[in-house]
Amino acid sequence: MISVQSLTKIYTDGSDTPFRAVDSVSFSVQPGEIFGLLGPNGAGKTTTLRILSTVLQPSEGTALIDGFDTVLRPEEVRRRIGFMSANTSVYDRMTGWEMVEHFGRLYGLDEKTLHDRLEYLFERLQMEEVRNRFGEKMSTGMKQKVSIARTLIHEPPVLIFDEPTAGLDVLVARSLLQTIQELREQGKCIIFSTHIMREVEKLCDRVAIMNRGRILAEGSLEELRERYHQADLEELFFSLMSKTEQEA
Repeated sequence: MISVQSLTKIYTDGSDTPFRAVDSVSFSVQPGEIFGLLGPNGAGKTTTLRILSTVLQPSEGTALIDGFDTVLRPEEVRRRIGFMSANTSVYDRMTGWEMVEHFGRLYGLDEKTLHDRLEYLFERLQMEEVRNRFGEKMSTGMKQKVSIARTLIHEPPVLIFDEPTAGLDVLVARSLLQTIQELREQGKCIIFSTHIMREVEKLCDRVAIMNRGRILAEGSLEELRERYHQADLEELFFSLMSKTEQEA
């Protein structure tokens, strides 16, 4: 469903040394799987996800979503993905219903399909309290539900979550993680970016540990622990980070 090969993003600022935000990254993700990108801020996670969502173009390499190239067929890619981050905005002067409805129309849903999807999502995500509430009057948890609904409105097979729990209180974050688990059970293909070890341990079937634009290790948690002879994910992570910094 997702295939990334030698993906690279290079920025130049006029200096003699271009900055490689993403450096020859390769991985694949299948339906019914949560693939984690684990790394510190600046590791290249967000740049990778922005390329997958067609916001950025790679300098080198390819990214395919359901067989469609993100550069050559961006419209087809956008039809097949839902993207959500901690910075997904909610409009102050629109109600929860109006916001999700607006994005459904942007995706070209016909009126009946859109209405049915709205009713389903508002019931499934328990959103009746925000149906007629303006964005400026919503709590953080309410806004997060609206963000999830607008991500799912067109029923995409591929979901991309970029640090979605950043800034959330523990109860709202827990609810969001439970929703993502349920989406996996529905067969969605999911990429989940985070710097929080506990989220990876709770959610991810496989994980890629990133730093300085490169994937340092990739596999299931069990495979990584066995490969690096380290039972504790946090210790494994910091060991890889330390090695990378020493080599820099």
